Amino acid sequence: MRTMTATEASRRFSDLLDAIERGESVVVTRGNRPVAEIRPAHRRTGRDLRAALASTTPPDDRFEHDIADATALLTNDGDDPWAGA
Repeated sequence: MRTMTATEASRRFSDLLDAIERGESVVVTRGNRPVAEIRPAHRRTGRDLRAALASTTPPDDRFEHDIADATALLTNDGDDPWAGA
């Protein structure tokens, strides 16, 4: 894993992003202390979402009714609440 100072990272930010895009991970230091580790982002897919939701309990039969009730509470009657202010 590559290490660079915060100053170097800011001055060569485009190069830093190029290296990360190639798969490198970089530790950024400030005052000889590691303050950040920058690595390639994990690209999420639909498969990842399905796997994450696999252990989630699906909504019950009342869910659709609850959403409809909540939506009914939202109004746009056209009145301006600030008109008399």
